[in-house]
Formats: sequence, C-alpha cells, structure tokens
Amino acid sequence: MNDNEELYLELKDEEWPFEYTDHDRQIVRAVVFDDDKNFYFVRANRDDDFGAATLIETSGGGVEDGEDLLEAIHRELKEELGIESEIICKIGVVSDYYNLIHRHNINNYYLCKAVSFGDKNLTPEEIKGFHLSTLKMTYDEAVAEYGKRRESRLGRLVCNRELPVLKKAKEILGL
Repeated sequence: MNDNEELYLELKDEEWPFEYTDHDRQIVRAVVFDDDKNFYFVRANRDDDFGAATLIETSGGGVEDGEDLLEAIHRELKEELGIESEIICKIGVVSDYYNLIHRHNINNYYLCKAVSFGDKNLTPEEIKGFHLSTLKMTYDEAVAEYGKRRESRLGRLVCNRELPVLKKAKEILGL
C-alpha cells in the first residue's frame, strides 16, 4: 500500500440555494474492502425532504456524544454492514453542505478492511425510512453505480463527496 497524504476537500451544495447553516455534524465514513478487493457500500431508497432517490454511499454516520472517531467508525460499520473491521488508515476529510437542511457536514473517511461478518443493527429509520441494504462490488462497479445515481439532486451531492474518496482509496490500495 502507498503512504499518501490525507485528502481534504471542501465542497459546496450547488443543488439548493444557501440561506444559512445552523449546525455542524461530525460524521465518520469508511471505504470497506475485503481480501478479494471487493468493496462494501450501503444502498438507500429515500423519499424525504430531499425528494425520492436511490443512493449508494459508504457506510457511516454521526459521531455520538462522548465517542471518538475510531469508536464511531467501528460502531457504524457493525450497525450498517454487520462487520468487524481493521482500520488501515484515515483517507481524509470532506467538508460539505446540505443547504436544504442548513447543515455543514465534516465527513471523516477511513479505509477499513472487513475482518468478519455478522448481524447488522439498523435503526427503525434505516430499515423503514431508508430501506438500507448492503452492496458488495468491485471498484469499477461502484464507480458505475455512483454515476447512475447522479440523476437526483441528493445523488449528485453524495457522488461529488464520495467518488474522490473512493479514488483515493484505490490509490492507497495500489489497485
């Protein structure tokens, strides 16, 4: 694996007009891979304030009070993918905005190797509201899937945030 400098991106929301930001959200996310160089993502089917959309995203979520980033990433991966993981390295940070809900996201991305698979622990909202499911894909399949999801406004925001991180993960892994 290559020893690379961490990625840092600042992205604007070009989909909805900016009015104001009323909160920052610390988020952890992981590009997860296995021994066969498959990657794991979550698919969400949403219909909410952002509109109807099917998305692909890296697994992750908000950091809870009293939790550090590493505890949070292990918890999120166990909840959403049902995996125990080894953190390989921090990929970097993507700062982005969701103007529609007046939020600034600080996304801390990690590269993680899946060590074992078990049961997921999804929240009722993740099950009924987002219909979260797991996707196992090659790098090229993932890039193509992100491209398909650009038809929605939220899909474009997610794609703009995640594709540079996925590309950086590929470089770190030497693929």
